[in-house]
Formats: sequence, C-alpha cells, structure tokens
Amino acid sequence: MGVALTRAAQWTMGKLEVSPLNEALLNDIVNFVEQFNSRHPQEAKLVFTEPLQWTTALQASDFTSEYELSGSSVHSQDTDKDGCPLLQLIPPDISVRSFSHLCKVVQLANDSKLKEVWACLEANREPVVKMLGPNFTTAEVSDSSPEAEFKVKLLLILQQLDTQLLNSSITQLSQYDLHYILYTNSIEFQSWKASVQPSLLISLLNYSFFNSSDNYYEFSNGCRSPPWRQAHGEIAYLIIEPCDTEPLFITCSTAGVYLNSGIKQEGEENAYERKSDVYKDLVTLLKSKSLHFTENINEQVVFLNLRREIKMNLFCFQSYEHQEKNVHEKARQQLALNKSGVAKKLEPSLKWNLGLTSPHDKSPGGGTAAEEFSESSSESEEDEEQSERRGESHTDLPSEYWQIQKLVKYLKGGNQTATVIALCCMRDFNLAQETCQLAIRDVGGLEVLINLLDTDEVKCKIGSLKIMKEISRSSQIRRAIANLGGLQTMVSILDSPDKELKCLAAETIANVAKFRRARRTVRQYGGIKRLVELLDCVPDSAMLSTEQEKDVEVACCGALALWSCSKSTRNKEAIRKAGGIPLLARLLKSPQKNMLIPVVGTLQECASERSYRIAIQTEGMIEDLVKNLNCDNQELQMHCASAIFKCAEDKRTRDLVRQYEGLQPLVVLLNEADNKQLLAAVTGAIWKCSMSMENVVKFEEFKALERLVSLLTDQPEEVLVNVVGALGECAQRPANRATIRKSGGIPPLVSLLTGTNQALLVNVTRAVGACATESENMMIIDRLDGVRLLWSLLKNPNPDVQASAAWAICPCIENAKDAGEMVRSFVGGLELIVNLLKSPNKEVLASVCAAIAKIAKDEENLAVITDHGVVPMLSNLTNTVNDKLHRYLAEAVARCCMWGSNRVAFGEAGAVAPLVRYLRSKDPSVHQATAQALFQLSKDPSNCIAMHENGVVKLLLGMMGSTDEVLQEAAAGCVANIRRLALANEKAKYG
Repeated sequence: MGVALTRAAQWTMGKLEVSPLNEALLNDIVNFVEQFNSRHPQEAKLVFTEPLQWTTALQASDFTSEYELSGSSVHSQDTDKDGCPLLQLIPPDISVRSFSHLCKVVQLANDSKLKEVWACLEANREPVVKMLGPNFTTAEVSDSSPEAEFKVKLLLILQQLDTQLLNSSITQLSQYDLHYILYTNSIEFQSWKASVQPSLLISLLNYSFFNSSDNYYEFSNGCRSPPWRQAHGEIAYLIIEPCDTEPLFITCSTAGVYLNSGIKQEGEENAYERKSDVYKDLVTLLKSKSLHFTENINEQVVFLNLRREIKMNLFCFQSYEHQEKNVHEKARQQLALNKSGVAKKLEPSLKWNLGLTSPHDKSPGGGTAAEEFSESSSESEEDEEQSERRGESHTDLPSEYWQIQKLVKYLKGGNQTATVIALCCMRDFNLAQETCQLAIRDVGGLEVLINLLDTDEVKCKIGSLKIMKEISRSSQIRRAIANLGGLQTMVSILDSPDKELKCLAAETIANVAKFRRARRTVRQYGGIKRLVELLDCVPDSAMLSTEQEKDVEVACCGALALWSCSKSTRNKEAIRKAGGIPLLARLLKSPQKNMLIPVVGTLQECASERSYRIAIQTEGMIEDLVKNLNCDNQELQMHCASAIFKCAEDKRTRDLVRQYEGLQPLVVLLNEADNKQLLAAVTGAIWKCSMSMENVVKFEEFKALERLVSLLTDQPEEVLVNVVGALGECAQRPANRATIRKSGGIPPLVSLLTGTNQALLVNVTRAVGACATESENMMIIDRLDGVRLLWSLLKNPNPDVQASAAWAICPCIENAKDAGEMVRSFVGGLELIVNLLKSPNKEVLASVCAAIAKIAKDEENLAVITDHGVVPMLSNLTNTVNDKLHRYLAEAVARCCMWGSNRVAFGEAGAVAPLVRYLRSKDPSVHQATAQALFQLSKDPSNCIAMHENGVVKLLLGMMGSTDEVLQEAAAGCVANIRRLALANEKAKYG
C-alpha cells in the first residue's frame, strides 16, 4: 500500500487521477480491507501509531448500535490506552485507529466504498507510516514486546499487498490493445532519412535508455522502459533531433507521447517527469515543435518512397507469467542479428504509418479514452488467441497457392482493367480454403485489397470487398485485416451512395468483428452510428420495387454487422444512443423474413442489458418475438426463445409472454430434441417464465412437466441447467411435486447432485429441496441417499451451491421419518454445518441457520452442535443488519436455547440486546422468530434484565395483540417472564 501508492498509482497535484489503473488498484485495496478482519483478527485489533483521518460521506445514521451516537457525532466504545476512541466521526471528518474499524467503515459505505478508500488514501499519502510509525518502515526494530510482534506481522502483510498491487499495475497494461509502431534501431532510421533527401525532416531518431553495450533494453513484453515505469504505462523513450530545433527527449506511453527531462541512463528518476502536454501521436508532437517538419511531412512522396518494413514492433502487452514462458527463438535470432550487423532484407509496402495511436486519444467516432477502451469482461474472445499455423516448407502447397500469388502481382502492378480482371479471376478460386486465404496474405494481397478500397473506382472496391467478405471467415485473416486498418476504411464506405458497396462493407465488418479489438475499432471510428443508419431505409409493404429490395438488403447487412458488434457492452450502449432500438423494433414487425434472424440475433445479444429489456417491453417487441416462435425457421425460433430467456428476468415480460400466448409454442418446441441450441434456448425461456406462478398453471395445462422430466437424461449441461431450473420453479406448487414423482423425475434429479457444474448444482438442489416437502418424494430421496449427497455439497467452494444445498436440507430433515438418526449418520456432518457459520456470505449464513433450527429439534443433535460451539458462533452473527438472516438466526437461537445452559451462554455472549432490535423489522416473520427466541432466553433472569434495559416490553406489548397466534403467545410469554422476575425482586425487597 506504501510503495504501490508512490510508484504505481497515478497522482496529479496531490490528487489521485481518475484512471482505469488507479481504479483497479483501489478496488484491490477495498477487497483487502474488507477481508482483513476475518483473515487477520489479531492484527486488525492493533492500534495505529497515528489515526487515519479524511473527509467522509458517512453520516451518524449509517452506523450500527455498537457505536455510540451523540447528535451527529459517532465514536466507538473501544479506545486506545489514552482513552481516545478508535473511531470518531465529527461530520464531515472521520478518524480511524485500527484495521477492525477501517473494515467496518468500508462495509458501512456499501456502494460508495471505493470513494471512501479513495478519499482516505488522498488524505493519508503515507498510510503505513501512520499505522506503524516511521521506525517500522525505515529501520530494523529491536522491540520484542507483543505489540511490536503484531506490528511486524502487519508490516509483512502490507508488504505482500504492495507486491500484489505492483504486479497488478503492470498486468493492467494487458487491458490495452496497443498499436504502437516503433523503430528498431538507428541504422534503419538512416534509410528513412536517405529516402527523403533533400527535404530532411529529422536528422536523428534513436532509442534512449542505453546499456553498456550500446544496445537498448528490450523486455520480453516488448517494452523498452524499466518495470517500475511500465507500472505508469510508459513503453519506451526516444531521442529525436529535428533539423531546426534542439534534441527532443520523448516518452511513449499508453496515455500518448510527451517530452521528458532527458532519460539517458537508468536511475535518473527526475528525468522521467513530463515536461509538455500529452500528444496523441509522434507526428502531432513533432508538428508542434518543428516548423520544418510541419512543412514537409504532408508531402505524399515521403510515404511512397519508404521501404516496406522498417522493422516494426507491434506492442501487445501480456501478463508477466505469460511473458516468462515466451522468450523463444525469435529473441535469440534477433540477438545474433545485432551481433553480426547483418540487416534483414526489406521489401516495398503500400501502407506505412508514423503516428503512435494512443488509447487515450479522442477517437474519430467520439468519446473519451475511458469509454472507448473499457470493454465488457464477459465478451467472447473466440478469435483473440488463435494460433497462426504456418507450413515449414512450401513443397507440399497446391497449385492454387502459386496461381493466387501471381494474381496478386497483377493486382499490384496492373491498370484498372487488369485489376478488375484479376479480382474476378481470384473469385473463381475456392476462397473458403485455408490455402487460398494464406496465399493472398503471404504475398501481401491483403494490403493491396485494402488499398483498393481507397481508390475512386467502384468496381475495384466491389471486387475487393467480395473477396475480403469470403476470406474474412478465417480468424487469421480477420486479425490481419484489423491490423492493417481495413476496418476504418470499411466504416467510411458505409457513407457511400452505392448500395452494393454498403452491403458488402457491412457484411465484411460482420465477419471481421468477431473479436474484441475489431468491435472496439468499429465503435471508435463511428461505425455503430453508420450501421444503425443503414436500418432506417426499409419500407413496410410486402411488395417491393427493385430499389426497395436493395434497401432491404442494405438494412439486412447492417443488422448482421450490428449483431457481431453487439457482443461488446460498450457497443450495446452505442447502438442504444444511436437510436437503434426503435429501428430494430420496426424491422421486427417487417414482412421481410430474410432480415429477422440478424435483427432478433442483435436483440437477444443486447437483452443482457436491463435498459434493452425495458425497451423490448415498451416497444411492443415481445408480441413479435412470440409470433416468430411459430415460424418454420429453427434458427429464428432459437434466437426468439433466447431473447425471451434473457428478457423474462422481469415479471412484466413474463406476463406479456403469457398474454400473447407464447407459453404453448415454447412447450411445443420441447419436441425438437435433436436441435440442442434450440432446445437450450427454449428450456431457458420456460425456466424464466416459470418464475411466475400464473405461468406455472399454464404449463400444467400444456403438460410441460412430463416433457421436462423426459429431458433430464442424455442432454448437454446447458439444457440440463434450464430444465432443472424450470422443474425447481414448478415444484413450488404441491400438485407439480406429485407430477414430477409420478413421471419418474426424482431419481434423475438426485443423480445430478453428483455433478460438477456450479449452475446445475444450484438449480438441482433447489428442485430436490422443493420436492422433499412431500413425504412420498422424501422417501424416494432418502432411499437414493439424496440427503447425504446434499450434505456433501456443503463442502463445495461455491457459496451459491452451499446456500442452495443448505436450503434443500431443511425440508429433508423436516419430512424424513427418523431425521435425528439420519443426520447423526453423516460422519462429521454436524461439525461441517456449524463451521459454515464462519462464512462471509449472508445467503449461506441464512440457509445454515435455517438448517440448524431444523437439526436442533433433535435433542442429541442439539447437544452435539453445542459441543461444536454453535452458541458463540450464532451470538457473533446477531449484530448483522441483513433482515433475511435475522429471521433464521432468531429461529436457530430459539431452538438452541433448549439445551443445558445455552440460554445463559447466549446472554453472556451479548446476543440479547441485538435480538431485541430485530423487533423493529418490518417483516412479520422476523417478529415471530425473534419473539420465540426472546421467550426462550427470558427463562434466564439475567437475560430478562438485559431485555428490559433495551426496551423490549414496549415492543412486545404491541405484538401481544397480533393476529398471529404464535407471535402473540411468544410475546406474552416473554413479558410474563420479565414480570415474574420483577415481582420476585419486589417481594424479596419489600417482603
């Protein structure tokens, strides 16, 4: 936290910059602080040498009862040796003296926890010094006291965090997909200089940061900057000597390029400081500093005479773990080349770019750097890491390979007519074959095809796009097109008045935009807005003229490209802002069937966002999706069902599907068992729709449950997750539980408990638990050893599986014939479930408390869990603010009071006062459980006194008039016990 804040974090004028790197670092710190109390309980109690003080957004009302409130001020009950509170809030300032209270501040901040930590670190630039004192951060300490020992342990923990943050800051660079084109050495810069005589623009361009061998440092990730500067996003340092100015010392970084103080050797830390504005690329910086460069750079002859490859290095940052494994043959060859002084033979090229493209530039499509380069982490990376397969020799290549290479040479050197003929001949080959695709790429054909898009000849553009549309189905070609800047040109073609050109450009974009960087490029260069505009040209009539048919084809191709681009979260938002939703809704109602698949495909991709789900409801698209479930195209049916699957998270959508009679078509589509993609989408839609009981009633009418049960075997996990999820929802109705049993569904459900798919386990435990509420079903589950399987899932590392398994265990215990003996038969089972009370997950805690309440009905089992320390663990949870946990925790406490001296133990552990506060809940079920717990606790005189002091009588008097008889009786019993104690005291006092 100390070194990382100094070296890795990005500061400006004493403030932390708003940047992805800083946000990632602070998120790591937030997670560290949140978990510190549970991971390091002893060190968390250590009192800081100096308090951490900052301006907070927290108010007194945010703090729980364990803190003392005085007006708008708050202070903790525990103090340091001088009597100062370890936490003190005098709005807007807060002072914290230990990690235990720092952890609680972060937890109380909820959604604004990142802002709190941000403010704390800005106000305390050296937090480690304040926590431990200067001696523990600058020199060895001879103190051997227990406090010093804990300080040393805390220092080691903080140093480990520092290491983690520094590594994370370097890994953050992998989030950028950079296209930094840098030159390899000064010898090849001279070839550039010689080629542009006599108009010299630059007399010297070299790397700085040389070592003793006069060779630049090149790390395995491609950087020429030291690792501690890479953490700041710095990549390399250049020395440029324009003809008319002093030498320029330049830093190339992820933020752009800027002047530094002159880095010449390692160790000059002050030299790294920025001395100018940040420019988007090298050309822009040089234009601002050199008039001679500005006057000559625009001469196109410079670009035409450049040699093809002046040893470009494409920087793609990877994690350090990956870097260490990939220093291979290429590096050794380069080293040998440098020693021998033999340069690689260079070839002519049609495209060359001097500028450095920065991810923090304003893109042509608009938007800031943070918006343009932040992508969804859930995006598909289907092509991102495809390996390049190249033959070791050319002896086994077919004749097509060499014929295509000859055609590419005609493309390079021919006139317009020869170019068109060569393009037509090239299309005669089977361009779907990898050999043909590689032949085009290997001889530089892709560069030629992309350059043809910049010409004024429409025929050449069309021929080029037709070829690229075919070959871009290959992942290697897709990446090559993106690397060569082809997407930018295709996006500009979308503005062309020629409709065939627009169609071909959109189709090719649809093929290329299969990986994240390509999708981002389309957005950066304004492609999303242009593609949305293509949708706004479709007539509503079924009878079309020739011109209108072209308009329909343009819209169809536009929707196809948007479908590919919509896999990006940022692009989904861009489509919405460009007005795409109303246009997609209009196309969904169109009688033109050929465009429905890409339109629905785009909608089902976008439906993962809540804003789209609401729009799909309000624009009336649910009716059209339901209508298309009855079509004869299975691909369209699949996309419609998938869209309903995602949208049916919302109750309003589920009601609309039922209203438009979409439930029956979904059940009918369950018969298409051979089409697994369709089956997965349909079962998913049925699962989500069955979350409404009105829909479950309809599914009963359509005999959906019997069909779902038949799908419990021999299906992919994707289908099983949805089928079991639907059965779990339908089993909430008693009649359906019997139907599942009669259809033979219990055995396959129990057998699925042995799986490993986490989502499937969550759903199957819910389904088994729902079925177990019927005694006949429970007999089958018990006979199949289902309860033991559920119990074993409590060991699963996934908290969702743990919670779902614990909830399922509750009805199993309640409905088993000899539940007590069954539970005792599980070796180590009771200890396992008690230990889950240490979980940080609130849903796990609630479910385990509910299970303990059922287990404790058996006296022998209650004695065992008491021995395992259930009382202090439950007592530690009583200060929770989670209302769901309140109910089940109170139930567990009430049951556990019925053994030995547990009532007294709860009182001594401080559980009584927090339980009294539960009575202020708005949930009647919490009132009932709490009243029962207090009634049991009130049988101990000390607990009665504690209840009375916390104002329980007034709260219980109101509940004694409740219509809930259980609540009424428990409240009355508790008040009676308190009153009896008071009368006994009066009698003893006054006789």
